[in-house]
Amino acid sequence: MRFLKKDPFLVGLLCAIFLASVLPCHGAAVPVFHWLSVGLIALMFFMQGARLSRKAVVDGMVAWRLHLLILSCTFVLFPLLGLAAHALLPGLLLPELWLGILFLCCLPSTVQSSIAFTSIAGGNVPAAVCAATASNVLGIFITPVLVGLVLSQHGQLSGNPLNIVFQLLLPFIAGQVLQPWVGAWAHRNKKLLSLSDRGSILVVVYAAFSDAVMQGLWHRLPLADLGLVALADTALLALVLVLTTLLSRILGLPRQDEIAVIFCGSKKTLASGVPMANVLFPAASVGLIVLPLMLYHQIQLFVCAVLARRLSHWQERERAEERAVGQDA
Repeated sequence: MRFLKKDPFLVGLLCAIFLASVLPCHGAAVPVFHWLSVGLIALMFFMQGARLSRKAVVDGMVAWRLHLLILSCTFVLFPLLGLAAHALLPGLLLPELWLGILFLCCLPSTVQSSIAFTSIAGGNVPAAVCAATASNVLGIFITPVLVGLVLSQHGQLSGNPLNIVFQLLLPFIAGQVLQPWVGAWAHRNKKLLSLSDRGSILVVVYAAFSDAVMQGLWHRLPLADLGLVALADTALLALVLVLTTLLSRILGLPRQDEIAVIFCGSKKTLASGVPMANVLFPAASVGLIVLPLMLYHQIQLFVCAVLARRLSHWQERERAEERAVGQDA
């Protein structure tokens, strides 16, 4: 319960799913919610472009070796792990849930939580800011291509990836172009726009799950399958955390850079993932497809919060030991 109080967005997601389950939109309301979702998503990406400084976009490309490792974890390691898991255990989950896992693996990293956890753990915060920014900007281009490559192998992609250009990329570019006029206002109203962004996601989730419920979602998804999805998400996160740590140490990265790689390379964005799914997949499938992502989002927040605190305590203890050795000398 304490965890729910600390994450009102999770409460909102649960409420949206519950409302869609007991009172799904249908009939004449379906096209209304469809176009409302499209408009809210376009507005969200427009404001992201308005808020993101061009300097941050440029700086995201400077420390290229560190960022290349993080981007490789996000856009290469994750898809390979997803494909390997699907090849080894194809019957573990329903086809739509496997599709959701593979889609999750193609998404960019988060921004806020990657930076926050890197800061808590005492890592390289500027690198985390640039890496998370670069991941999100490049993800608009890379994710549709990855989704096409990964999911076309299984005959699962029925949406048009070009839609993402019109519904996500063009609004983002428009926000960048108009940034001199609207950027200052966007920065002054970060809290309001954060609520707007989350509200947009809740509307999309409600519409997606409404379609899924009308297609018999809860009759097709036993509770055991939901547990298997959570288990698969947890195993995926644990494996990526271990591999990002090992890769950082093999490459001899400083501890602060290692922390940035661990937290930026293991995250997947719900904020961009839900709109992308809404664009790339048929409405009847989106509810099941985003379910693994929604569970992964909460699991990564909980696990990485604990890990960040542990790393922070370890670093404090190491600094204390170093000071003690220095005083003895």
